[in-house]
Amino acid sequence: MKRAIPVLVLSVAGLIPVWRYAPSHDTGSSPAATEAAAPASTPSVSSSGGTTSTVVAGSTVDTEKGAVRVEVTFDGDRIASVRMLRQPDHPQTTAAVPKLIEETLQAQSADIDTVSGATITSDGYKESLQAAIDAKG
Repeated sequence: MKRAIPVLVLSVAGLIPVWRYAPSHDTGSSPAATEAAAPASTPSVSSSGGTTSTVVAGSTVDTEKGAVRVEVTFDGDRIASVRMLRQPDHPQTTAAVPKLIEETLQAQSADIDTVSGATITSDGYKESLQAAIDAKG
């Protein structure tokens, strides 16, 4: 009887991670591979009062966590804003997106650091961002 309680408690404690596990959505690609599923869109130019804004959507990048796609707004050659069009439905991704956007605006390029805990999403973000920058020309 003295062993039964610790065995029961440890068994339940060992099953908690199994109960909380949320599998990622399988996109059919291999876990290590990321691939561009759609090319970057052509730039959309709008002009208001003397400043020219160009909006370019990057390519859709399929990762093992889900698809990632960004949209970049340029003021001239400067990155004015970045918006996520598609992102994995994952807590780490949600926390990482503001950091990735902030770093992009500071660096003014896709040469940014990967967010710890969201490496796969960060890599997909950087790939889609670079495709948008390249599409702008």
